[in-house]
Amino acid sequence: MNRRVFMKSGAMSLVTLGLSPSFLRRSVYGMDLLRGASTHSNRRGKVLICLFQRGAADALNVVVPHGESAYYRLRPSIAIPRPVSGAAQAALDLDGFFGLHPSLAPFKELWDRGILAPVHAVGSPSNTRSHFDAQDYMESGTPDNKGTPDGWLNRYLATRGTCEECAAAGARLAGHPQQSDSKPSPFEAVSMTPQTPRILEGPAPVIAMNSLDEFSIRTNGSEAERIEALYRTGSTDVVHAAGGEMFEAMKILRAANPQQYSPEHGADYPRSPFGQHLRQIAQLIKADVGLEVAFADVGGWDTHVNQGGATGQLAGRLDDFAKSIQALVADLGDRMADVAILTMSEFGRTARQNGNGGTDHGHATALFVIGGSVHGGKKVFGRWPGLEPEQLNEGRDLALTTDFRSVFGEVAAKHLGATKPEAIFPGFGNDRSNWLGLL
Repeated sequence: MNRRVFMKSGAMSLVTLGLSPSFLRRSVYGMDLLRGASTHSNRRGKVLICLFQRGAADALNVVVPHGESAYYRLRPSIAIPRPVSGAAQAALDLDGFFGLHPSLAPFKELWDRGILAPVHAVGSPSNTRSHFDAQDYMESGTPDNKGTPDGWLNRYLATRGTCEECAAAGARLAGHPQQSDSKPSPFEAVSMTPQTPRILEGPAPVIAMNSLDEFSIRTNGSEAERIEALYRTGSTDVVHAAGGEMFEAMKILRAANPQQYSPEHGADYPRSPFGQHLRQIAQLIKADVGLEVAFADVGGWDTHVNQGGATGQLAGRLDDFAKSIQALVADLGDRMADVAILTMSEFGRTARQNGNGGTDHGHATALFVIGGSVHGGKKVFGRWPGLEPEQLNEGRDLALTTDFRSVFGEVAAKHLGATKPEAIFPGFGNDRSNWLGLL
């Protein structure tokens, strides 16, 4: 069997299994990882879960500056009411100036527990108002550079190294497996998406799949036997690499038995696709299959028309978002000590509402970092630029005061143990003095 034949028939098999052909590409790039020990390590380590709100979430109605009088002048019909006594559907006060949208009540509980840190006026320095370009820049980690071939999360996976002390001890940073006698798990990086997202494109192996159920059910039939046969009888390295990693993934997932999974600690995941994707990420974490990086996304944030205020379109989207993350945190229980959740959106919305009861493409946005080691519940991070006319970006948007790469770099370094975050974000120095102290 030659490479071209396998690339065709092998990719078809992977699609049947519920995976994108991009899994094959990652496997070919990472075939050197498959030679060596036949067992993987399931030693617990740090896990980063990245959640992308595609469509540009409205930062000003998510983390509400209720202490800013200009906010109410700019949004006469969609502003969230101040958290005054007796006010219905009002902002949930955090620090006397900022509050959360009332649909983010589950996040207020995480704030009160000290594990949620909002960051405001954060985003990309690029001035683009294109969803496609802005998402590409945030996922590649290189604003205004369309030539970057890989995503910043894959660069982390591909370039992470060992410090001298850890190398001397034979162990990886942040609790990762020793390299001398074990190989990375096929589930080290998982995206709950039909295809590999831009953020995880690159040389390090990644699994992208619609659901664990599709994967586990279909790997018990003839397609699993077909890939096993390819692995055992193929005559090329490509067959052994892609087939071998797939077969290893099958065995690991069968052992984890995700179909028998029951959430713990009263976790109640919404039945939405986003809620179910987070449920499956929890399954992988608790199955100890070696997961280090997980990704999921959710759309519906492009609210040009009838956005609503305390109720309406945005409120419904935030309700699902918050309840899904709340369920994930509850389900993981004490494992949250080793987990960080990072949310992101490509840009924010205009400060002033438009004539259709919505908002248009803006500039700076807001994000959340959630986890057991997060310095949460104390303040809203980032420097607030204000909403007066002279303080707005181009006279219309929330101005940027924190580059998203400072936040992502701090999370990569302090949570995952990346020793050189500047290598993850080329062209950006990632000066530690600009980090916010989130962890």
